[in-house]
Amino acid sequence: MTLKLPQRLIICLIALLPITVNAQKQLDSIMQLAHKRGIFNGNLLIAQHGRIIYERSFGYADGTRTRPLTGDLKFDIGSVSKEFNGASILLLTQRGLLGLDDPIAKYLPELPKWAQQVQIKHLISYTSGIPVADVLSAETDSTIRKSLLQLKELKFQPGTAYIYNHYNVYLQMRLIEKVSGMAYADFLRKNIFLPCKMSGAAVDMPVSDPKMAKAFDLDGRNTLYAQSMSGWVRLTARDLYRWSEALQQNKLLTKASFKQLAANFPNGESSIGTTGFAGDSLLWHRHQGSNSNYEALLYSDLKRGLTVVLMTNNQQMKVDGIKNALFAAISGQPINVPKRSVYLAIRERTLANVDSGLHYYRQIRSQQQDIFELSFEAGDLISTGKYLLRRNKFDDAIRIFAEASPLCAKAGDRSYAYELTAESHLKKGDRQQARSWYEQAMTADPANQNAKGMLAQLKE
Repeated sequence: MTLKLPQRLIICLIALLPITVNAQKQLDSIMQLAHKRGIFNGNLLIAQHGRIIYERSFGYADGTRTRPLTGDLKFDIGSVSKEFNGASILLLTQRGLLGLDDPIAKYLPELPKWAQQVQIKHLISYTSGIPVADVLSAETDSTIRKSLLQLKELKFQPGTAYIYNHYNVYLQMRLIEKVSGMAYADFLRKNIFLPCKMSGAAVDMPVSDPKMAKAFDLDGRNTLYAQSMSGWVRLTARDLYRWSEALQQNKLLTKASFKQLAANFPNGESSIGTTGFAGDSLLWHRHQGSNSNYEALLYSDLKRGLTVVLMTNNQQMKVDGIKNALFAAISGQPINVPKRSVYLAIRERTLANVDSGLHYYRQIRSQQQDIFELSFEAGDLISTGKYLLRRNKFDDAIRIFAEASPLCAKAGDRSYAYELTAESHLKKGDRQQARSWYEQAMTADPANQNAKGMLAQLKE
């Protein structure tokens, strides 16, 4: 007797099978090529349906290139670390110890009058309106606190626009400490690391610690760690995977809490990066973070049951492209291994001299297409412009954004270039030009809510 299974059931059973030997070889080939091309030095973990199916280290633990990486070494994960302060806020909300609609002045009464306008939900979505006092100053806990106490007014009405900065994160950590009565690091250890079995996770472990992979640049020089604010989580690839599983399985946060944490301002990130939902069901979760030549990517595709963790101590801005190649191999699709980053190649040259940087960029376009990735030049130029903008090189940034905008195939990307041009003019003190460019951003993409919010603020 022949037993016939429904086609849908057969497809589901195939999806649950482990990857083939051929796919394993393809993953090895992708990563070896990525390492050879100089776009990945780090640790990789891939899991399928809750089981680790691939885990490897590629390259070296520091710039001497004599000490091989191992899976038990910890990495700084940049902005991915902010998932933990956001989740902690929601844990305290679940316990009834605070409310997302509460003004932060309720818990931090020492802050100026503007704190009455800022609700806790604005901090976790970066829509508080709190500006950065000085982008070039060292952001220590004490300097951030001083800047907040001296701040006279917000940049915009909370909830109407988006500014991604560490001031929001600093205030989240202080709220957690005030409400819980525990130091932030102790709260994470007790309430997140231990329940999630993240045995290698630590807060503010010195990057010089032997348990850390040390970041280095393209020339093999160890990178000086630039971040001064406290509260940064360092962990292994397995620890980050365990955290991802805890979020997806609602071990700590309820579905409702997770969705609240994932709520983001249009075109902005939430505390957990970016997500996709179908109703209340999570479809995918992506978060990339970088800091002082460290970079990490956490990506989960729940429809396919796949999660990938990439951690590098030699940032090349190619973790998403590598992830795409890995997923393609597992799915039996055509594979494209990324090339080198234009942005990383030109940003320091452009910072030193914008004409020299633009000349080198055009040289890359015409003569080095086999070495560099040129599929999204507009994005590389926009990133370069933002790099200059953060360092108060406003006129140079405006030139770079002008170079980028004609290359933008999507209206949203072109609108973003115009929005950043407006921000550059605003920081120069030219409100008229800023208004003009925000208007152009709205014309290019009427859905640009950040430009809309800033334009409304300038018209007041």
